[in-house]
Amino acid sequence: MKQSTGPCVVQGGSDTRLRVICALAAVLAFSLGSFAASAPSVQFDTSHIGPRQMEEITGRNIPRDWGRAWQTMAVALDHNRPDLLGRYFTGFAQQKLKAAIAAQQRSGLRTRYIDHGHKLAAYFYSPDGSAIELHDNADLEIQVLDGNDLVHSERVTLHYIGLMTPAADHWEVRLLQSVPSF
Repeated sequence: MKQSTGPCVVQGGSDTRLRVICALAAVLAFSLGSFAASAPSVQFDTSHIGPRQMEEITGRNIPRDWGRAWQTMAVALDHNRPDLLGRYFTGFAQQKLKAAIAAQQRSGLRTRYIDHGHKLAAYFYSPDGSAIELHDNADLEIQVLDGNDLVHSERVTLHYIGLMTPAADHWEVRLLQSVPSF
């Protein structure tokens, strides 16, 4: 029997080591995982932003909502609940997260990120205030679990480009793309 684990196909489905490698490949391909229940710390730099300056309230809300988005993503991935993503994710970011959850479910493994914080910088704020481009250096520990058994753990700094757009009372992540570096 073939068992699909995202980009991998495991013959027989009994080789735990291959399942771990496939799960890690899926996680790193999406650069997503599970996080602790509390919102992570987010340091926010607006010194490079253009073409317009950021309003004070937006400068408070962006890091708050970025942290809440990562927190929401953590819970959704940890519990395989794509229905939780709708509050802080939309568009392509939401589609990628749903695909990551589906890949995780197929692998039979759980992936968790322990979030040690984010260094977030704003680089573009659209003239009409409808989009903000962000660069994030995320300090994370990635864990892969088979049930409750830890099978792999590594600490990494990952780099993301994000695009946030306003919703009724908060900002949503529309794009979350990992990049090798800035």
